[in-house]
Amino acid sequence: MDLFSNRKVFQGVADRRQMFRMFDRHALRPNRWDSDASALYAGEWFEIGASEHDYMLNILPPLWIRPDMFAMREFLTGSVTSVFFALSMGGTIRYFHGYCDLAERQAAERMRVAIMTREDKPVKAMTRDERLEHIWSETSDGYRGYADMKWPEPLRGERTIVVFGANRQQSVKRLCDLTDAEISSKLPVHLRYLPELAAA
Repeated sequence: MDLFSNRKVFQGVADRRQMFRMFDRHALRPNRWDSDASALYAGEWFEIGASEHDYMLNILPPLWIRPDMFAMREFLTGSVTSVFFALSMGGTIRYFHGYCDLAERQAAERMRVAIMTREDKPVKAMTRDERLEHIWSETSDGYRGYADMKWPEPLRGERTIVVFGANRQQSVKRLCDLTDAEISSKLPVHLRYLPELAAA
């Protein structure tokens, strides 16, 4: 994914616990303090509730505020910060959090358009990437991680996840290598049978 791509990383409306957990989905990455992580975070977005939106608005004075969005004053990494959206969709206001790289002038507006476009789909559906991102967001730290020195050098640092085989035997796979069956088994029941969305 390029630096400015926008991607949905959670299906449904995140509650406060989930929201705070997803603020730093990449906390366990290798070399956390040694490199710029802008590309990991910039473009990630998910839906939240009205109370979570208002709670974040009242924590600190925003960096800036517009009619349907505001940006947090504290930056996560580099020029990436949280932008919160209140968007009118079908006569209802819905709320979202996204990470925008403010070094890119139109980042917040591009994300607003991306969210509106994605959420305007008439039928609930998920792309394969969205399924994988939802699994990553929901999996506890004990069952997700990053390829370490035991992996071939070209794969080190890639996201990994524990899978269970016959007799509950555990193995570790790259997140991107999960089979359709493994993806289905890791999704909550209400998401397993959503149709495939070719392009979000």
